Amino acid sequence: MPFTSALNALENINAVSEGVVTPLLKEFLEANLPAVKSVKKAKFTLGVSDHRIGQQIKDDCNFPCSHIGAVPELIRGIRLHFAKMNASLTEQNVEKAQLGLGHSYSRCKVKFNVHRSDNMIIQAICLLDQLDKDINTFSMRIREWYSYHFPELVKIVPDNHDFAKVARFVKRRNSLSADSHAALEEILMDSAKAQQVIDASKQSMGMDISDIDLINIDAFSLRVVSLFEYRKSLHTYLVDKMQTVAPNLASLIGEQVGARLISHAGSLSNLAKYPASTVQILGAEKALFRALKTKSNTPKYGLIFHSTFIGRAGAKNKGRISRYLANKASIASRIDCFSDAPTTKFGEALKEQVEERLTFYETGTAPRKNLDVMREAIAKVAGSTATAATATPKKDKKDKKKSKKESKKDKKRKATDDDDDAENTENEAPKKKKKKSEKKSKKGKE
Repeated sequence: MPFTSALNALENINAVSEGVVTPLLKEFLEANLPAVKSVKKAKFTLGVSDHRIGQQIKDDCNFPCSHIGAVPELIRGIRLHFAKMNASLTEQNVEKAQLGLGHSYSRCKVKFNVHRSDNMIIQAICLLDQLDKDINTFSMRIREWYSYHFPELVKIVPDNHDFAKVARFVKRRNSLSADSHAALEEILMDSAKAQQVIDASKQSMGMDISDIDLINIDAFSLRVVSLFEYRKSLHTYLVDKMQTVAPNLASLIGEQVGARLISHAGSLSNLAKYPASTVQILGAEKALFRALKTKSNTPKYGLIFHSTFIGRAGAKNKGRISRYLANKASIASRIDCFSDAPTTKFGEALKEQVEERLTFYETGTAPRKNLDVMREAIAKVAGSTATAATATPKKDKKDKKKSKKESKKDKKRKATDDDDDAENTENEAPKKKKKKSEKKSKKGKE
């Protein structure tokens, strides 16, 4: 049976690949195969290439299906000689149709929701980690380079970003004076430090530096400052992306730690499939296999160690809180992966549970049950959707009059029904009494 259009063919091939029986396929099978009362009594077997579509056909149409034995060889022969079996088709037309359908099918498989893509998060967190390493290396290089001219500045300004800014502003230390105090205070956000820089420049033990060296130092410090600013913008981008892709995981464990977990797992769907025990030691695979090989203690945590909860826990409770946090992180990742509308309600509720568990380890106060917390979170999510859905327009006067008339009619019907019920009960009462008396008389006779 030919497809009516290329779009119809694409819909059917997508349905077959997902194991769904379309109405067109069902009509075709019912029209060309005899009706069967039970699968066991059928005198034929339908050959299919995929076991999923075979199972679905068996459930929907009650036809016996098989995908093993001689079926794959028969299907291969049909595909090879398909053009010869139909007089209206040629080999060139079949090849063109198959090529076009294959392209459109692949294009549909590749498409995904751009706003929920976790590949961007993986690239962003990898770039953020690489930037941190590069910025630290470059900051160390500019400190060593500029310290030949102004060595006292390293102790006064320990922050790398501020050091690069001050080096760009000062250039030659002889150029500093009392007039430059305001500009230095604006960079360092501290008037005392600004005054220390000015005083140290007058008594510095550094060597003199040429103009060409200053030009190179200034250019390099400009690059380092721009890298710092780009890192800030990249961090804000990562936070925004995590709020759209995995809001519950981000609110529970933080944007950076959550992004590292997604990156290490490969995708959010892979992370959602992992059990809590795997999430707990994700990132500590070398230590785990070394411990299994040497039969020593296995690691308590991997990437989760960077969370603030483990840092706040005591030395005895670090392993316990990491196990509990991994459990909640796996729940949050599953909610983010399989929910349609992203929300942070569940992540906030799970975070409250971890806080309660920390206080339980410290003080002994019993935390709430997981069932109660999840019910509260579901109620919050349902309440927020209900408030959006209840924003309906007001009724007109005619609608109000109609509703009033209908309510009056309903009241009259109820009153008549109640009267009928009362009459029926009165009529049934003497019948019950007669039956009881008849039973007593029978017993007496016996």
